[in-house]
Amino acid sequence: MADRSLDLTVEGPILLAAGESLDSTRTVQAQQSLVLSGLRVIEMSAFIAAPLAGATLASLGADVIRIDPPGGGIDIDRWPLHEGRSLYWEGLNQGKRSVTIDTRTSDGQATAGGLITAAGPGAGILLTNLPIAHWSSYRELRSRRPDLIMVAISGDGNGRSEVDYTVNAALGFPFITGPTDAAGPINHVLPAWDVMTAFLAVSAILAAERHRRLTGEGQLVEVSLLDVGLAVAGHLGLIGEAALNPEPRERSGNYVYGTFGRDFTTRDRRHVMVLALTARQWHSLSAAAGLTSRLAKLQREKGLDFELEADRWEAREEIGELLAEWIRERDLAAIREAFESHRVLWGPYQTFKQLLSEDGRASERNPLFAHVDHPGLGRYITARSPMRFSALATSPPRAAPELGQHTTEVLRELGLEGRS
Repeated sequence: MADRSLDLTVEGPILLAAGESLDSTRTVQAQQSLVLSGLRVIEMSAFIAAPLAGATLASLGADVIRIDPPGGGIDIDRWPLHEGRSLYWEGLNQGKRSVTIDTRTSDGQATAGGLITAAGPGAGILLTNLPIAHWSSYRELRSRRPDLIMVAISGDGNGRSEVDYTVNAALGFPFITGPTDAAGPINHVLPAWDVMTAFLAVSAILAAERHRRLTGEGQLVEVSLLDVGLAVAGHLGLIGEAALNPEPRERSGNYVYGTFGRDFTTRDRRHVMVLALTARQWHSLSAAAGLTSRLAKLQREKGLDFELEADRWEAREEIGELLAEWIRERDLAAIREAFESHRVLWGPYQTFKQLLSEDGRASERNPLFAHVDHPGLGRYITARSPMRFSALATSPPRAAPELGQHTTEVLRELGLEGRS
C-alpha cells in the first residue's frame, strides 16, 4: 500500500537561508525532501493548542491527519466567519488531511485506533487535547503498537477543564495589564498560553520521536496549559517577584516595565510604540528627536544616569512628556524618516487592515507569504512556516482541507477502506 508520509517532497519555489528563495531564475533539478518528511501525526483536537501544533508540523512537511466526527467537531463554526465558514478553523488546519470518523461507535473507534497505530517508522504518533476515552487511552493504544508516542494536552493536568482565559486569570497577568487607574482585571485577546502550549507540543513530539529512533521506545507526554503558564511566569521572574517582594507589582499602563517604552500619538492621529532598551537605543532616540541636551539636563536635575534602564524607568513620565511633545508636532511619515535614519527602536500601531494595506512585511514581498486559494473562502495571502532551513525545504503555504476530504484516500492507504 502507498505510504504518503514517507514520500513528502516539494518541487519549484522553496525556502533556503533567511532572505533567500528559489524562483524561476534558480530552479531545483531534483526534488528536495521537506524538513519533516516521513513523519505522520494523527490529530484529535479542537480549538487552539493541538490544532496549531498540528498545523506547525504540517508546515514543516509532516503528514498530519486530523480526525473529526461527521459534520465537524465543536470548533467547526468558530468565529471569525466569512460567508458562513470559519476562518479560525481554516487557519488552524492548513496543510492537513481531514478524515471524518464517528468514534461514538465501536467500528469508528477501531478505525481511528487503526489510523493511530498504523505501521511505519514515522507513524504511530497521536496528538490530542480532547478528553481521553478507554479506546483512545495511551494504555489501550500502546497494546496495539508498543512504540506509540502520544502527546496529550490538558487544562491543568489534574482533570480540571481550563482554557487560555481561565489560565491567564489565575496567573495574575490581568492585574498588571491595562491603565494605571483600572480597578479590576483586564483581559487581553491573544491566547498566549494556547500558542505556547502548541509550540511546546511540537517540541514534545519531536523529542519523543528522536528518543524512539534511538531506543525503540514510545511514551506518553503530558502537557497542560496551566503548567506552561506557571513555567513561563517563573522564567520571567514574576513568581520570584511575588515571593520575595512585600508588595505586588502595580499596573504601569502602556509603559514597558523596568525600562523606557510607551505609546505616543502623532499629529495625524496615528499611534506609535517607542522603546529604548539599551544605551545605544537611548542615544539614538535622543538624537532622532533632537532632545539630547534637554534629556541631559533632566538627567542632571534628577541625579540619574539614563544609560541605565532602571533610571530611565524612574524618570519615564518626564521623558515621556518631552518625547510626546516632539511626536505630536509631526506626522507619521516624518516620525518614520527621523526614527529610521537614527535606527530607533519603534513601530507604528496598525489595525489588521492597515497591516495588509500598508506594511510590505505582510505581502508577497516577504517570502513567508504566498497567495493561496482557500475553497469556499477565496484567495488571500497565507503564511508558510516562519522557520527557514539552509539544507531542507518547508512546505509551501497550503489551504485547510474540506471536512472529511481525505477520508477515503487515507483509509485506502492504510488498508482500512470500508471501515468508518
